[in-house]
Amino acid sequence: MSTSMYKQLVTAALICVALCSIALADEPAPVAELPEYRIGIDDLLDVAVWNVTELQKTVPVRPDGKISLPLVNDVTAAGLTPMELRERLTKQMATFVQNPDVSVVVREIRSLKVSVIGQVRTPGRYDIKGPATVLDALALAGGFTEFAARRKITILRSSQALHFDYDLAVSKGGLKNNVLIKPGDIIVVP
Repeated sequence: MSTSMYKQLVTAALICVALCSIALADEPAPVAELPEYRIGIDDLLDVAVWNVTELQKTVPVRPDGKISLPLVNDVTAAGLTPMELRERLTKQMATFVQNPDVSVVVREIRSLKVSVIGQVRTPGRYDIKGPATVLDALALAGGFTEFAARRKITILRSSQALHFDYDLAVSKGGLKNNVLIKPGDIIVVP
């Protein structure tokens, strides 16, 4: 076998290895199943009925979980998905509009809030835009003050109290026991 032929064969083999590596690297990583978004109090919705300009409104979800629209008045929106609200509005507007084509778009998500209080640099109420953890909330609050009891953090959720040990969560360079937070959680750093 000649030297040039050997070089071509080695080059071809290296190209095959490189292409296989690229193909494997391009495979999408498995994505965790995210919960379906549900409309919450304070969210801002765009509601429209095709070809009926009087029924195109931007409405906030009130503290009682309802929105107000012409013709149908008050409609419960909190707790529904946008598609469930669309179906409900379509049924209710069918009495007044022939074959209503309703759309519901979430303009602003304002209902996903957590509070971080106690020994953090900037205690307060923070908006979260998607799945977040206790460590994310602590970062939003600027981290700990020098007197924080990092091993005694409490997450108040509805009628339960969850304990969170920051040192354990970040021990050995890996994130262990990092708790997913939920809207309405209060994180207390003593």
